Amino acid sequence: MTDLVVPTKSEKVVVEHLFQRDAVIRQSQLVVDWLESIAKDQIGDFSDNIEFYTKNVCWENTLHALKLRRTSGAVFTVPLVTELDPDAPLRQQRPLADLDREDDARLLKNLFSLIRAGMTQEAQRLCMRCGQAWRAATLEGWKLYDDPNMSSGSVKVQPVEGNPHRGIWKACCWRLAEEEQLNRYERAIYASLSGNLKPLLAVCESWEDYVWSYFRVMVDSLVEQELMSSGMTHQEVGILPREYLEANWTMEKVFEELQASESERVLAGSREHYHIIHKFVILGDLDGLLEEFSDWLTASKPLPSHLLRFMTHLLLFFRSLGLALKEEVCVEVLKVYVSLLIRDQQCDLVASYVSQLPADLATAQYATFLETINQPELRPHCLQLATSAGLDVAAVTKLVVEKVRERDGTEFSHHSQNLESETTQEDQRKIDVIDWLLFEPAHRAEALKQSNAIMRKFLALQKHDAAKAVFTKVPEDSMKEIYRQWAEFCQSTPLPAEDENAIREHLCIRAYLEAHEAFTDWFSHSSSAPQKPVPVPEVKFTERVANEMREREYQASLSAWSCRMDVLTEDVKERIYNVLLFVDGGWMVDNRQDSEQDAERRHQMAVLRSLCLPRLTFLLLSVLQNSSRHQEALQLADIISSEQHRLYQVFSKDELRRFLQKLRESSLSLLDGGFDPLGYELQA
Repeated sequence: MTDLVVPTKSEKVVVEHLFQRDAVIRQSQLVVDWLESIAKDQIGDFSDNIEFYTKNVCWENTLHALKLRRTSGAVFTVPLVTELDPDAPLRQQRPLADLDREDDARLLKNLFSLIRAGMTQEAQRLCMRCGQAWRAATLEGWKLYDDPNMSSGSVKVQPVEGNPHRGIWKACCWRLAEEEQLNRYERAIYASLSGNLKPLLAVCESWEDYVWSYFRVMVDSLVEQELMSSGMTHQEVGILPREYLEANWTMEKVFEELQASESERVLAGSREHYHIIHKFVILGDLDGLLEEFSDWLTASKPLPSHLLRFMTHLLLFFRSLGLALKEEVCVEVLKVYVSLLIRDQQCDLVASYVSQLPADLATAQYATFLETINQPELRPHCLQLATSAGLDVAAVTKLVVEKVRERDGTEFSHHSQNLESETTQEDQRKIDVIDWLLFEPAHRAEALKQSNAIMRKFLALQKHDAAKAVFTKVPEDSMKEIYRQWAEFCQSTPLPAEDENAIREHLCIRAYLEAHEAFTDWFSHSSSAPQKPVPVPEVKFTERVANEMREREYQASLSAWSCRMDVLTEDVKERIYNVLLFVDGGWMVDNRQDSEQDAERRHQMAVLRSLCLPRLTFLLLSVLQNSSRHQEALQLADIISSEQHRLYQVFSKDELRRFLQKLRESSLSLLDGGFDPLGYELQA
């Protein structure tokens, strides 16, 4: 028989040094600890709920049967063990009582679950509670030997830790794990303690169980190899298989083994999204992980929202560590997750995730989100969140307005008279979108420019009510506010040309809308002239008196109507002339040419001049002709042909032909009235 030899060095110290210098074993142990913590969370306070029929006596049913046989001399139909030491069933090749076997099977399964959850001490306490103190002792032998008295030099004796005969214990555990007559969970318990992989895999049910088994065996093998290389190997360890002692385990090899597994459950688990992420994180292969992310995003099947959130948070965590990542994949994951948040209207979360994107993309993504916000009360809150997240709020609000106003893509050109001029739902969205630029006074200049752009489109489509709705959105003090802000920013420099031209354009649009509103009022009033009463035949005196009263009332109403008509005619005339003779270069003409060139805006303004100025001219002609002011109508010819204003340049040939035809009608009316063609009295 071999003499027992106590180690002369500290196994614990050797292994501690191994963990300090070897990153692989440290990381492998972290994987084991992580998987055990997951199992512990799932197991809960499980040991208190185990239904064992034994209390402080082990195998009490077998004990009762043996006592009964001794006292009564009865013979059992089924042979039972005759001794109750722990090795008796295996040594005698006889079973325990049925109830004891059931209790043992249940106990062993739950003991393994506790060890799988890293709760070895709890497993030992459970053994003690069930009267199996010897089994609790077998779970103690894994501890590394450490005698501090050998190296401390202290006179005071310090306690010794661990198992000095760990080699014998481990060899016994290995043999027990190989014993096929034992319960499979009992074999798995000792396999986990001795690094015997095959019996351990036999009880694994999930992908996590398999990974835990491989990594636990890997750590055990690396520890044993380190002790061997340090000359501390127990003689009994040599009994262990050579493939265990010389195994060259790596993390990559573990996952290769899992991929080659014959178990469908393991293979299915290896294909699960979360397990793939676990694999790449464990291996530290971030490039491979991001390639997987990219493949998932391009797949036809959409990813579950919880998985997408986890992917996003994982990448943000890696970023916070300063790890090198493929930026394009990170951006794509964030974009998809932001789209998910926008779809689910997670208003409080969008800004913080959008802020993790590159600046230009962040602006575009948040603008897309703001397009979906239809509740006015949420809009200031969303902008406040954007400010807190560090987003460029001015750029975001500008972009959301531009996206909404350019959505329909209608061509900006000469419109047909038959176009629908009512405000549609899409028009209303364009009207309301200006609100995004009105929350902050600092954005007032941009609000003016964007509102001008929207109103230009509405005017081109003859949607005057919609244009007026946009105009009334802009606060009346906007121009004053723009000048005030610029004065605070740079007192000595004049207002930028873009802002000054935007203010002038705003005034141009106001003049046009006022002229159109004045004409609408005139037209409405002209259509409501009092009707001359039809006289009733004067059969009686009372009827004659009633006719006279109706006539007087009609004459009074007609006089009031005519006076009001004259006032409205003068108002229309004045306001249309304000547009036709707009100061400093004309209506919809920039006063300053040193601004940045915006070809589209210049084109739209030129088109509006050719659309609106002829139209207003014809409206004024109709007002003057219907009011019998033919001489004033003829004076329009001087204004249109004037080289100072050059309004004739905005008329097409057909429009000029119509204009001259209208003037001809006025001249004929004047001739019919006894005047010359220009409205002057004829000389005798």
